[in-house]
Amino acid sequence: MPDPAPITSPWQLKPWWCQPWSIMLTGCAIVGGSWFLLHLLWLTALVAVPIVVWMSFFLLLWPRLMREAGLLEPHQNTDNPNV
Repeated sequence: MPDPAPITSPWQLKPWWCQPWSIMLTGCAIVGGSWFLLHLLWLTALVAVPIVVWMSFFLLLWPRLMREAGLLEPHQNTDNPNV
């Protein structure tokens, strides 16, 4: 039985609906939808703040924390395996 492929990206652990593209699309759609429906800058900003915090955590902080915690296999450079 072959060994399973090593997990080198934290996104390999998440389902399709929790990938970077879906997080960005959902966040932009919510903020854009708020502006499109209400045309109130203060309310759109109020909606945007928690959405931006949520997107920042999952797109920037969480992958870095996964790497620093050692939960991922080190990325191998296929061009130069000695690196």
